[in-house]
Amino acid sequence: MKALVLSSGGIDSTTCLGLAVDKYGKENVMSLSVFYGQKHVKELAAAKKIAAFYQVEHRELDMGVIFADSDCTLLQGRGEVPQGDYASQQQEAKGEPVSTYVPFRNGLFLAAAASVALARGCEEIYYGAHADDSAGNAYPDTSEAFNEAMGQAIHEGSGKALKVVAPFIRSRKSQVVETGLKLHAPYALTWSCYEGGEKPCGRCATCIDRKKAFAINGVEDPAEYTQE
Repeated sequence: MKALVLSSGGIDSTTCLGLAVDKYGKENVMSLSVFYGQKHVKELAAAKKIAAFYQVEHRELDMGVIFADSDCTLLQGRGEVPQGDYASQQQEAKGEPVSTYVPFRNGLFLAAAASVALARGCEEIYYGAHADDSAGNAYPDTSEAFNEAMGQAIHEGSGKALKVVAPFIRSRKSQVVETGLKLHAPYALTWSCYEGGEKPCGRCATCIDRKKAFAINGVEDPAEYTQE
């Protein structure tokens, strides 16, 4: 069995990579990262380091042109990334996707990953969607319904050769970290922050979410933040 892991360089995808390597061995796993026009490339650099840590093959795709017309605040030349936790953003969004939602990003990433996986003889695609991200429709392409539909489409469209694996689709962020700690995932190499500063900002929603997940597990977050 061979697996392809969508790797963003963050906590969730790194834990997925650790799971896949633990299950199938490094020689049967590859990671794939995607540039989508994001404000910085810190996460892509992190993904390369993490792939090197696990000694797996790593590929990178450029899909930036697809999102050129989006007003998502994560993209180059767009508005400021909002500060504060996800709950406050969800309240402001009033049931709509939040401003850091990149339109149908996971759908595009998974479709591209399916093509790469088929060409490389992989039978599974791992990605790190988890329950906290889909709460309140903040990121609709991380929901259980989306995962089921996309998984079925890829399974059918690949001639039933590919399976999409989302091991944390019903898990909280703290449970993802709990799993990664057991696997000794290289969290010190990861980058979660939406900003591209020298250090993670500590103020954006993903920084706040990350710090909380480590705190729940009673473990110090290895990231050094500009602001605690």
